[in-house]
Amino acid sequence: MLFARLAQVSQDVAATSARTRKIALLAELFRDASPDDVPLVIPYLAGHLPQGRLGIGWRVLGEPVAPAERPRLTVRDVDAALSAVGEVSGTGSQAERKRLVAELLGAATADEQRYLVGLVTGEVRQGALDAVAIEGLARATDAPPAAVRRAVMLAGGLQPVARALLADGPGALDAFRLTVGHPVLPMLAHSAPAVGDALDKLGTCVVEEKLDGIRVQVHRDGDDVHVYTRTLDDITERLPEVTAAVREFADERFILDGEVIALDDAGRPRAFQEVAGRVGSRVDVARAAAALPLSPVFFDVLYADPPTGPEPATPDGAADGPAGSQGPDLLDLPFTERHARLARLVPEPLRVRRYVVEDGSDARQRAAAERFFADTLARGHEGVVVKEVTAPYSAGRRGASWLKVKPVHTLDLVVLAAEWGHGRRTGKLSNLHLGARRDDGSYAMLGKTFKGLTDVLLAWQTERLRELAVEDDGHVVTVRPELVVEIAYDGLQRSTRYPAGVTLRFARVLRYREDKTAEQADTVDSVLAAHPHLLAEGTGT
Repeated sequence: MLFARLAQVSQDVAATSARTRKIALLAELFRDASPDDVPLVIPYLAGHLPQGRLGIGWRVLGEPVAPAERPRLTVRDVDAALSAVGEVSGTGSQAERKRLVAELLGAATADEQRYLVGLVTGEVRQGALDAVAIEGLARATDAPPAAVRRAVMLAGGLQPVARALLADGPGALDAFRLTVGHPVLPMLAHSAPAVGDALDKLGTCVVEEKLDGIRVQVHRDGDDVHVYTRTLDDITERLPEVTAAVREFADERFILDGEVIALDDAGRPRAFQEVAGRVGSRVDVARAAAALPLSPVFFDVLYADPPTGPEPATPDGAADGPAGSQGPDLLDLPFTERHARLARLVPEPLRVRRYVVEDGSDARQRAAAERFFADTLARGHEGVVVKEVTAPYSAGRRGASWLKVKPVHTLDLVVLAAEWGHGRRTGKLSNLHLGARRDDGSYAMLGKTFKGLTDVLLAWQTERLRELAVEDDGHVVTVRPELVVEIAYDGLQRSTRYPAGVTLRFARVLRYREDKTAEQADTVDSVLAAHPHLLAEGTGT
């Protein structure tokens, strides 16, 4: 497949808001794709490179390259060229990357160049691989959409399903089944502004602690245990304590969903960054585990052999009944039945704390759910997840039957700079550099975000920031620190990349505050004071 065809479809998908048109565009693309093209076409559509980060920054991309007159690159040509860039290392690597990138851009047309730059800089973000791509694939292959969705769920991604469908037709979907040792993408939650809103939507439900750890999926088949991340990476060797814990369970074949967290001497959770650092460490795992032991906490079970004895009581007040004679694949069972199976498998100390709401409109139960939320926060956790008791497990999807509730943090910060966008944001100032005021009147950058920006807001901020611009290097526009923007964020984490020693987690734009001057924005001290645990641990200024 010509790369130009893919670039054009990506542009067309980004340019239309009509779901039916997006599906039609992707269906036509999939019909034209060969099975061998699929592993490249799908990640490119989503804005991802199969090679991961390639070390291609704006120093490499800074000099313009004359485009080719006619398209001749295939998607596999592009993949081979980017793989060659990824393999460069050692002395002179920066110059060699620059040469290889220039060679690739020189073989691309102007439209292909724009798409390539968006891919390598991470600016292609149209979400083409969600439900719309599944519908497009189903239409292209005359397969039932529901069957394609389930196969994608069980395969852990769209690529293997698309390759099988394009090669062998709808009958290939029967091969995708839930089995121990083959991870599936986890079920995710939507957000709700408050516990009361979640109860209004779900009625009879369960309120569970939301732990600020690393999501894990644990597979056991006898002595063979594997631990996978939410992106399906196998991290078994890094978490020996998780393997040891699940080998103590009586059952020998199961798939569990949960988190790993670290607790301090008082039983409170350690910072997410410490847990992430420990999980990411591959060197001297035994010493790392001794220095920062991790504990698994489970909240769901996806696969387990049928029980042979009576189900245990559920002392936490759960309205769970027996799981019946359901086979080992539990995905389609109601949550209440899956939890009954979980309670049989997993000792209570390793199950997430929960409160069952039998009637979401009952004032006393609503008050109790609010107290559970407050207690969860007081225990140091980041919030709760409210789950509908009848819901199946929708692997790989952000289901409306799971609603997460977290306290909302907001800051008024000053825009220090913005980056020119790519893809659908070409010609717009997109990624904002956000700063808080220091005591001496200067500003410390706390992070970046392009989240929450509507097309209208993008157009407005581009015009406004150009009025404030003091420098434009073709990538970043530095502006006078005058414009205040209200940011929502999930918390802070320590970072040596930023001058205050901290950075924002999951920042998104709420609105611009033209009613405020930069002198009225939040200061570094006020930001840190709102997160005293970071002050206690120490940060730089």
